[in-house]
Amino acid sequence: MTYQNIIYEVEAGIATITFNRPKALNALSGDLLEELSRAIDEVAHNADVRVLVLTGAGDKAFVAGADITELAKFGALEAKNFAQAGHDIFHRLQKLPIPVIAAVNGYALGGGTEIAIACDFIYASENAMFGQPEINLGLIPGFGGTQRLPRLIGKNLAKEFIFTGKMIAADEAEKIGLVNSVYPQEALMDEVLKTAKDIAAKGRVSLRAAKQAINNGMDADLATACQIEIDAFALCMTSEDAREGTTAFLEKRQPEFKDESI
Repeated sequence: MTYQNIIYEVEAGIATITFNRPKALNALSGDLLEELSRAIDEVAHNADVRVLVLTGAGDKAFVAGADITELAKFGALEAKNFAQAGHDIFHRLQKLPIPVIAAVNGYALGGGTEIAIACDFIYASENAMFGQPEINLGLIPGFGGTQRLPRLIGKNLAKEFIFTGKMIAADEAEKIGLVNSVYPQEALMDEVLKTAKDIAAKGRVSLRAAKQAINNGMDADLATACQIEIDAFALCMTSEDAREGTTAFLEKRQPEFKDESI
């Protein structure tokens, strides 16, 4: 499939989607969002993909936000359709059964932060900057920032960022739990791919079960969430991967996970 605004690659079970509008700091245009939607479909239908990585082209930005040249022309209906499209795409991204890593290299503002926090976790370069500056345009986040950000860093911090529109650097983002790890820019993708390869070697059944248990449990009370884990654990035990993993441990060898029954 041909793309103009992203680069889609798959190698050794790891898919990479690169936002590719560097002259516009990889801003989210309608065309880019449509291509991202199609690429997520490709990932979802490719059984060989074990991990997805999202990053930005160039050395300045992951995604610097929505394309303001388009946004400024919207009326209420166009704005609602644009926000709905973004929500639908990011929801599908979050619901992918495979782990998704955001490799944030440079600015991740507005929709850029919102894409990153829809991933399972974030690695960032030292020059990365995060923020929800929509308030400075007389707007609010429209792609999930008012909902995912409080769940990730807490209500009060999220309100501060969204009310002020301030940006924070990668080291502060790591301190508050927005970012898992920070690396020099030239080392970022190597570190991301190292982690992606480690994850890709794990069993598909258990990875999917772990992701679903965490995500579904976060929106439930503790008793319900624990029952979600119990059911997922039991389901894992029926898989070929569980038999291989336990047998390999007893035989003192590395497991070879091959179960595709998901």
